[in-house]
Amino acid sequence: MTTLTLPTRPLPTRRAEEWRYSDLDALATIWPTPAPTRIDVAAGESARHHLLQDAADGAAAVHDYAISIADGARCDFHLLNIGGKFGRVTFDVTLGKGAHFELNGAIIGGGDQVLEIITAVTHAQPDATSGQTIRSILGQHATGSYLGSINVARDAQRTDAFQSVKAMLLDRTATANAKPELEIYADDVKCAHGATVGELDKQALFYMASRGMDPAMAKTLLLKAFVAGVFDDVADEAVKDRLEAAALAKLETLV
Repeated sequence: MTTLTLPTRPLPTRRAEEWRYSDLDALATIWPTPAPTRIDVAAGESARHHLLQDAADGAAAVHDYAISIADGARCDFHLLNIGGKFGRVTFDVTLGKGAHFELNGAIIGGGDQVLEIITAVTHAQPDATSGQTIRSILGQHATGSYLGSINVARDAQRTDAFQSVKAMLLDRTATANAKPELEIYADDVKCAHGATVGELDKQALFYMASRGMDPAMAKTLLLKAFVAGVFDDVADEAVKDRLEAAALAKLETLV
């Protein structure tokens, strides 16, 4: 009896745009990664998912999702990416007619962490909508990256989609990469994207200090407000509390 051995996928290189900022040495320790997790939302149904990526220090973690949202269906996904030396989460999403996809994600990193969110959202049919809101807070020598594309097929008229990407750098040695991208073949669409990278408001910090607030507490409050909206619409209170508590605990290690 002959046993067939399937060839191993080659380790990615930085020549591929979606791997340009990755920690490939860390990736090599867990390569090849498993097949993507499939999420199929049936026509007219709604689904809610979340992920707290909190791998151990020094570890590498890759979570890939392939999501299909049928006609008139909806999928909401909340993500907090904070763990490991290298943490990467990807979404490959296809929308049917009148479907909706909503991604609310946050990256919080310090040390020499490399944390990534990669998305490809395809509007394959008319009247679908999607939203992607990403907030990043990066300190020390951390690198946080969002590379996201909205792809509108020729027949996907009346598409309405947006990407909102904002990053906060706590140290000049940290790096934020943002690459929102639109590829549109239909002519009746409403698509928007925006990306900003900034620092904490020094005037706000001065005002809070002048009122007697501890500097670390002032920074934590401003940073908490920066990412708070990402988890506002989490329906499950237990999940919401867990995500917010993990975000706050991570923030307190950076200030």
